Amino acid sequence: MWTPWITDGARLKYLGIVEALEADIRAARIGPGERLPPQRSIAEQLGVDLTTVTRAFNEARRRRLVAAQAGRGTFVRDDPAEFFPDEPAPVLDLSMNIPPQPEGVDFRKLIPQGLAAILNGPRGGLSLQYQESSGGMADRIAATQWLSRRHGALSHDRVLVTAGAQSALSALTDLLVPPGGHIAAGEMTYPGLKASAAQRGVMIDPIAMDAGGLIPDDFRRLCEARAPHALYVTPSIDNPTTATLPEARRIAIAEIARKYSVAIIEDDPYAPLRAQQLPSFLALAPDLTWHLATLSKSVTPALRVAYVVAPDPARALRLASVLRATVLMAPPLLASLATRWLREGVVDEIAAAIRAENRTRQTLAAEAFRGADFRADPEGHHLWLSLPPHWRATDFAEHADRAGVSIVPASAFATGEHVSAHVRISLGVAPDRGVLEEGLQQLAGLMQRPAGAMRAVV
Repeated sequence: MWTPWITDGARLKYLGIVEALEADIRAARIGPGERLPPQRSIAEQLGVDLTTVTRAFNEARRRRLVAAQAGRGTFVRDDPAEFFPDEPAPVLDLSMNIPPQPEGVDFRKLIPQGLAAILNGPRGGLSLQYQESSGGMADRIAATQWLSRRHGALSHDRVLVTAGAQSALSALTDLLVPPGGHIAAGEMTYPGLKASAAQRGVMIDPIAMDAGGLIPDDFRRLCEARAPHALYVTPSIDNPTTATLPEARRIAIAEIARKYSVAIIEDDPYAPLRAQQLPSFLALAPDLTWHLATLSKSVTPALRVAYVVAPDPARALRLASVLRATVLMAPPLLASLATRWLREGVVDEIAAAIRAENRTRQTLAAEAFRGADFRADPEGHHLWLSLPPHWRATDFAEHADRAGVSIVPASAFATGEHVSAHVRISLGVAPDRGVLEEGLQQLAGLMQRPAGAMRAVV
């Protein structure tokens, strides 16, 4: 029977097990038809989690090295040599900032069940016709009720339903900032804003940041020099820095924006994940603020539905006209599903489950990077890792990718010339905690290696 081992320098432990098995098959140390040891036995021999061995077996089956027989076990295939793959091993993607799969939530069941209930329900529950660009009335009312719980009483004629936050952000950029105009944002900001601004010829003026987020005095300095047309801010669990603006800073920034007549685009996708809420810009400066709320970060990115709260009904109609010329309307089927989940409390239940899973994953990350300098919010999807002096962020991300883990360097978020030695690591996309832990350990080990030693010189 095969004696399991892990290859040296494996990208991830489960891949090391597969590579060891493949090496032994090539060397004829294990032959066709031979049964592998039970997964639990392999885990005990190697001192790894059972989930790691399960992933190794799944990968070995994908490579067609082995085949499973119900009730008998897993065997080396009769023809494994024909299927040795030439492609590189898969990369663990920690670059996409999406929520984790929470325990007890099965979207493959929830989504079909919700859609079936809508399609089989009363005719008034779903419109299969074109809708207003501001969204269907039932969807706007449900969104208004949900948002009012966090921001105070709102009227539905200020609320619009959109096909995701990115389309809403692009429409707001069109509405508020003319080509060649200026929008203020943190010196590290959401790449979607950078893309939207670049496409429209809009300049981004960087605002200095620290551990607390945007620095009000620097925003004031910028406004005194040349007041921007709008301010873009993610006040809760900022992407990428993880900072949550303290209440005092929110008040100060709102006062500065009012003094210089600067519109505020408040993009707050992570607020539903926070157990403790702070006053939003929508509450502090309702006449200046365009508030964006999406379900992609607190429920699932498959639900491409977002909501915008305008300063007043008249300006909501102006935004609706811009949306009409671009995305036309939010997908009625997804909007109806979101409405159903809002009314039934499913959105809040899923957000709570994601919050709990985020806490667990952040604990794993804190353990992996013990002694390192990083910022994180215990309820967020990501962390902002400061690299040792011998690493540049782009080099580190490149070497991490070669090692089998994909992350994002600070340059992707920079709005000015200064690019810090940071990388964003997203914790949600890993399929389970065991895989995430392996990837984080891989990155932690890479940090300690000298960058120069990893470059081939000929």
